[in-house]
Amino acid sequence: MSLFEKVLCISDLHLNADQPNIADAFSTFLQNTAINADALFILGDFFNVWIGDDDPSAFAAQVKAELKALADTGVAVFIMHGNRDFLLGEDFCTQCGATLIHEPYTLRVGETEYLLVHGDALCTRDADYMAFRAMVRNADWQADFLSKPLEERQAYASRAREQSKAMSSNKAEDIMDVTHEEVTQLLQEMDQSILVHGHTHRPAEHDLDILGKPGKRIVLGDWHTLGWMLDITPQGYTLGDFPIPEI
Repeated sequence: MSLFEKVLCISDLHLNADQPNIADAFSTFLQNTAINADALFILGDFFNVWIGDDDPSAFAAQVKAELKALADTGVAVFIMHGNRDFLLGEDFCTQCGATLIHEPYTLRVGETEYLLVHGDALCTRDADYMAFRAMVRNADWQADFLSKPLEERQAYASRAREQSKAMSSNKAEDIMDVTHEEVTQLLQEMDQSILVHGHTHRPAEHDLDILGKPGKRIVLGDWHTLGWMLDITPQGYTLGDFPIPEI
């Protein structure tokens, strides 16, 4: 559990070298906005794909350097796995001055607690995805995958993304959203009333009933034409967006 006065939460940036406008927006966000916070929480899908901390690309090095520059100012940086970057490891976090956290994570700001998750584990009606998730989150599968040559991992990731796109296009929208019962069960088990997540790309605030008590589900948006962030202080929170210019 952490205690801060001002926290920013973001998710689903899907950073990749093919979308320099989003990378530029993230860099600007770090320099102009995140620098004024006590902590920055990145709740998964930071990268569009991550095949291992040994990625030698200049793009990965640039992102690490920018995060390290923020951390060096005293802003605490926390990174959570998403469904696209679940192979982010301790080496990456060490190089960028961040702390790797696991879901569910309890954040305390002032007198209020927030339960942080990426969100994909709550999409239980998507049986195909849940089976895939169970496979790739297995420690033995990950160790085997990371032992393969970089080129082989890159090829696998490309195939997996294409297959995912094809499957998603044939699924009903509600199947790919979180399951309400899973949300309320998680909050009950963790004795919490406010859930913050990303993954679904459906930014909104939802009122909940948790065993007769009021609750909230706050959904962060993905960074595309807009960037999204949750600004949390002891006085409350604000879910906001800002434009991402095209290049």
